Amino acid sequence: MREYNFDGIVGPTHNYGGLSPGNLASSLHGGEVSHPRAAALQGLEKMRFVAGLGVGQAVLPPQPRPSLKALRALGFTGTDEEIITRAAREANHLLRLTSSAASMWTANAATGAPSEDTADGRMHLTPANLQQMFHRALEAETTHAVLGAIFADERHFAVHAPLPGGGHFADEGAANHTRLATPGHRAIHLLAWGRSAWRDDVRHPTRFPARQTYEASQALARLHQLDPAQVLLPQQAPEGIDAGAFHTDVLAVGNGGFLMLHELAFVDAPGLLRTLRERLGEGFTYALATQEELPAKDAVKAYPFNSQVLTLPDGTMAIVAPEESRETEPARRFLERVVAENNPVKQVHYLDVRQSMNNGGGPACLRQRVWLTDTERAAVKANVFYTPELHTTLAAWVTKHYREDLRAQDLGDPQLARETLTALDELTRLLRLGSVYDFQK
Repeated sequence: MREYNFDGIVGPTHNYGGLSPGNLASSLHGGEVSHPRAAALQGLEKMRFVAGLGVGQAVLPPQPRPSLKALRALGFTGTDEEIITRAAREANHLLRLTSSAASMWTANAATGAPSEDTADGRMHLTPANLQQMFHRALEAETTHAVLGAIFADERHFAVHAPLPGGGHFADEGAANHTRLATPGHRAIHLLAWGRSAWRDDVRHPTRFPARQTYEASQALARLHQLDPAQVLLPQQAPEGIDAGAFHTDVLAVGNGGFLMLHELAFVDAPGLLRTLRERLGEGFTYALATQEELPAKDAVKAYPFNSQVLTLPDGTMAIVAPEESRETEPARRFLERVVAENNPVKQVHYLDVRQSMNNGGGPACLRQRVWLTDTERAAVKANVFYTPELHTTLAAWVTKHYREDLRAQDLGDPQLARETLTALDELTRLLRLGSVYDFQK
């Protein structure tokens, strides 16, 4: 079994809408000029770098934006051009919401479980319903179609529909999921959550909303046919959420038998670590940052925990961190300590993904982890696995179709929507996905 990082290609309407309460970077940079072409090329360069480390790499396509389907459902009529012009004139905030390119953060696309962990021996994926935020809830239907097209062979894959139930089963995807495994022990799935729909014994954050529900995390474990002995349901610390850690992966990241976390990542982090040591044995290692060593405000600013921790071909691990983690002294010192300690991590690399970071998404936000055997890999017929040739093709596609700059008022330009639809129609052919978008059906 091998891990593949499915990175989202940044979409042509990449902009700074400031649409995400609790995401401090999104709020800070709201309204600034964005650079869609540079953002997409930055993402492709990160994919090239990760693949160059010898790690499995693949891509997921962006979604059609603005979502004309959503605008029609909300009462706008006429041609595509008329709908966009009217929305820009009468409901500009709604146009910004339906134009969000947030599907680039594919850690929120779905939650997965590898075939070696599931009762039916298939790899399972459940697209996230993302009910907490309207602009993200629009993604679920298309994500389901895309994942269904890529993982179409039902002998090997089970792609579930997004969880029903609105806010009661609000699911934010793999940004709240960590799979840990050590030799000789069964894997443990951490399915974290921030609030409960029904329990009255839960302490909630007071400044920012908690997004994932306890009930959604329970449902994912059932859907993926995980043995209850392999599942832990830790609560995100309300203090961490109020500090800006809207998802677990803002303050914690795990890989193999290693977990890197901040003390405000989970309620009772010491107790969780003791349980993991009991379940995973001596092969489990961790690096815990305290508030004194790395204040939460610096962790949220620099995103060292939103790094990718990757297993290299020689069995050691590497951290791929955002450039902001090098520039922020407490974050850099913490990562240097991690590399110096007795754990599998032997190197850290800093990459420039500022176009994503300015909207609150680091390297780990940009990828969905999928574990595949060689047989399962061969069952995927879509052209989504990274090769130098695919990189060249996608870079040329971005350069051809993406605008260099994008301002808030540009979202009201009907030509932008036409450019996007043309680009995505071409992309589905390049990736051999078939008709996955509503405008293609």
